[in-house]
Amino acid sequence: MAQKGVQLDRETFSCSICLDLLKDPVTIPCGHSYCMNCIKDFWDVEEKRIYSCPQCRQTFTPRPVLVKSTMLAVLVEELKKTGLQAAPADHCYAGPEDVACDVCTGRKRKAVKSCLVCLVSYCEEHLQPHYDVAPLKKHKLVEPSKKLQENICSRHDEVMKMFCRTDQQSICYLCPVDEHKGHHTVSAAAERTERQRELEVSRLNIQQRIQDREKDVKLLQQEVEAINQSAHKTVEHSEKIFTELIRVIQKRSSDVKQQIRSQQETEVSRVKELQEKLEQEITELKRKDAELKQLSHTEDHIQFLHNYPSLSALSESTHSSSINIRPLRYFEDVTAAVSELREKLQDILREERTNISLTVTEVDVSLPQPEPKTRAEFLKYSHEITLDPNTANTHLILSEGNRKVKFLFFVKQSYSDHPDRFTYWEQVLSRESLTGRCYWEVEWRGRVYVAVTYKNISRAGSECCFGHNDKSWALNCTNNSFTFWYNNIETPVSGPRSSRVGVYLDHRAGILSFYSISETMTLLHRVQTTFTQPLYAGLRLYNVGSSSELIKLK
Repeated sequence: MAQKGVQLDRETFSCSICLDLLKDPVTIPCGHSYCMNCIKDFWDVEEKRIYSCPQCRQTFTPRPVLVKSTMLAVLVEELKKTGLQAAPADHCYAGPEDVACDVCTGRKRKAVKSCLVCLVSYCEEHLQPHYDVAPLKKHKLVEPSKKLQENICSRHDEVMKMFCRTDQQSICYLCPVDEHKGHHTVSAAAERTERQRELEVSRLNIQQRIQDREKDVKLLQQEVEAINQSAHKTVEHSEKIFTELIRVIQKRSSDVKQQIRSQQETEVSRVKELQEKLEQEITELKRKDAELKQLSHTEDHIQFLHNYPSLSALSESTHSSSINIRPLRYFEDVTAAVSELREKLQDILREERTNISLTVTEVDVSLPQPEPKTRAEFLKYSHEITLDPNTANTHLILSEGNRKVKFLFFVKQSYSDHPDRFTYWEQVLSRESLTGRCYWEVEWRGRVYVAVTYKNISRAGSECCFGHNDKSWALNCTNNSFTFWYNNIETPVSGPRSSRVGVYLDHRAGILSFYSISETMTLLHRVQTTFTQPLYAGLRLYNVGSSSELIKLK
């Protein structure tokens, strides 16, 4: 209580212009007091030679003669001697970052509420009528806001309580009469309710993505531990074997250890880099969720609608929704190579690059990679493929360096017997196996199945047809339509017709995509699965005279 009294005394003897204790105090005819220099400066800028009081606005003509108030000066000096000069500022007054009361005169106090009906901010004292007066009790009070004027229609100078869905903007009740005539308009509260529902859906999506990313981070941490354990175990085993070989392979032992550690560091670094990116995404998603949560609690409908578009947009994830972890086989091949080294020591030491070195460099960790977006990016993964004559049906003739195939029903090719040959359907496989990321293009005519398949697909009987079993995936290309086949299930495919089809395979990610290639590149069908074996490109020619060619892209 004593401190409050001190602060009130200080306010009493403060100049309402400079807000400091009075210096050379003077009292003007209306009874208010100011620093002599403050009131002089104030009147020096007054126009028309009419001088007024800064507080009560009473006017004086002519300009009053200013005489120092001796009594006030003595009182101010006494206040200074008692140390009140250093008294802390009253926290009820508004600072630069606060919303000031619009009713206060002189030094303004902090507003505690803003009224969306009056469009005025009130301190605790001036807000009281809104609690006591019946009509004012119905007004909508919100947290203090500096943006109340944004709730006023610039055209009609009315409070905006409606929303135009046609133009996606807040409007007043007069706007539908002219510039928004005939538009779909609703109350701001109704639009807020709709957007609030959308906001909650966005938050649920964000929260789900946070959970997914947290699971991915845990998987990656397990991957790091598995790599470290496997590397450590391999190093120990390799050192035991090299100890048996004494001086002859001591240098090689050091080389292998260094290669393993280097690869271990590389793989751990790659996994941790992805882990860090996912953690950054989680942080960003949590920040976004917090912003949306804060927005959802906004009491001012107009401010909600004003800020919602910029906060509701959700960026696409830069990573896949799950982490693909291969079975735990990192450095086991190194151990096998070292064991073989004991049996074939002399031959291995003569080679410039030993099996051990090659094995270490092949160690890899399966991490998700972004898919190519443009044809130029796809071409970076172009894979030159040739057809295997040992798999070609005898009604198929190969040419162009085994890249082109044609169906000639009445002419049988004199291929030698081979267990890999298709004997029932006019099909052929590529010679090369496909792993990692590959892209190739097929030019076709007639009716052709463009496929990928496991090598252990049946070669005889109707069940070997591409797309009609669980070992192959095929795009059926005709002049009228595209259809996709897998496990004897047909899926219609929409897209522009073209005589060239692009095929993209990411074996580790389990992605297989077919594209229509013309002046543009259009996705026809995309498969997301898990491939358990190396794949081979396949072609099936359905009609006599049909042909297909694997295009050289490099």
